This record gives sequence, C-alpha cells and structure tokens, in this order.
Amino acid sequence: MDLIDIGANLTHESFRQDFDDVLARASAHGVGRMVVTGASREGSVHALELARASGGRLFATAGVHPHHAVDYDRHTDTLLRELAREPEVRAVGETGLDYNRNYSPRDVQREVFECQLEIAAEVGKPLFLHQRDAHHDFLAILKRYRDRVPAAVVHCFTDSAEALRDYLDLDCHIGITGWICDERRGAHLRELVRTIPANRLMLETDAPYLLPRTIRPMPKDRRNEPMYLAHIRDEVAKDRGETREALTESTTRTAEAFFGLPA
Repeated sequence: MDLIDIGANLTHESFRQDFDDVLARASAHGVGRMVVTGASREGSVHALELARASGGRLFATAGVHPHHAVDYDRHTDTLLRELAREPEVRAVGETGLDYNRNYSPRDVQREVFECQLEIAAEVGKPLFLHQRDAHHDFLAILKRYRDRVPAAVVHCFTDSAEALRDYLDLDCHIGITGWICDERRGAHLRELVRTIPANRLMLETDAPYLLPRTIRPMPKDRRNEPMYLAHIRDEVAKDRGETREALTESTTRTAEAFFGLPA
C-alpha cells in the first residue's frame, strides 16, 4: 500500500525545474498520492491546476495562510468559495493563526480565519489548519465552528500534550511532519505520537520545508520533498512501536476517509 502525503507545497518555486522528477521520486519511495497545499490566493489556484493535470494522483486544498491574511479581501473570499466547490479541492485551508511571526496583525488573522471557517461550513468540506503560538485564540474560534464542518486536521502539529488533548477532544485529526525528527525542537513529539489514535493520525512532509534532520545523507540543497515521507513514516512507526507496513495502512486509510479519496 502506498503512502499519502497530506501536505506538500508543490506550488513552491523550488519545484518548478524538476516537478516531474519530484513526483517520480515520490512514487519510487512508495508515496502514491499527495495533497497540494493552497496557502494563498494565487497558490490555491495553482494547487488546483496541478491537481487537475495529475490524472488523479494529486489533490488540493484552497485557503489563505495566516501570514497572508492581510491580503484577504472580498475578491479573495469569492474566489475561495468558488475553488472550494471544485471536486479536486478536498479541504479548506491552509488557514488558522500564527502568532510566532505575526506577518499579519492578529486581529486580521482572527477575522480571516473565521471567514474561511464559514466557507468550510458552507461547502461541507474538511479544514486544513495551521496554529503556531496561538493555541488559546485558535481553539476558542475553532470550537464555535467544529460541529459545522465534517472534519478538521491540525496540520504540522508541533505543540504540547495539553494542546494535543484539546484537539483530540474536538475530534480533530493530527498531521505529523519531519519536525518529529528534530532533536532540538521535536523530541517531545516522539512521546506524544504514541497517544494519537490510529484513526486520527496522518503523515505529511510540508515540502519543501521541514526536511527531516535524521536523513542520511543530507541532500545538498536541503529541500524537503514528498519522497521523504517514507522516512517520516519509519520514524513514527518506531516511536509508536508499529511496523512500517501497519502504519502505512492506517495512515493511508485515515487520509482516504478524511479527504474522501478512493481506496
């Protein structure tokens, strides 16, 4: 059974020169399908274009990352509502709050987050969520909408045990990336990942970001790509005390159910 990378930023400029080779390497390493993250107005359109041209191998999300919330306007809202209805778009997001960088004012982030929660509720599609250093506000807003959307995944989870419990209590899914391989910042995840129910756990690379630090040899360009999902799978399987085959099957089945993908 092949893996599903639930979060790959394949619209990133670093993939433009060797996009087909990136997909080929992913396939060679057992990554069969990928969800292309839409994180801006233009990026969401591009993600949909990639999905449409992939022959059923790629799917997309449509949303505006909190970093770009300041650019969200009426046109963006209308566009996202249109994109979210397309069959290749399987979730609304990447959306949420990021108080670590504050590239957009916090009050604007919260307003734009709610706009996209409304879109997900309107079209009946899952949420692809981002949260960094904003757990209290993020949780308070999400709670008001959680029963209006079919599912929600907290993408690239890096937070605390308390935050994990809060998300699981809201029946959210959890996305684990190569952050778990970072001995400086992600060591706590090796314990926490054991507590995530199998039907709530999914895997992602967040490529080209978050290259797992335990990869050997380390690629010279330090670019992450979907083929390294197999490495993340192996690390998580070890931490959970599972075989990689068992973890592949459970995370793939979970992703299929979450995104409504054919088995």
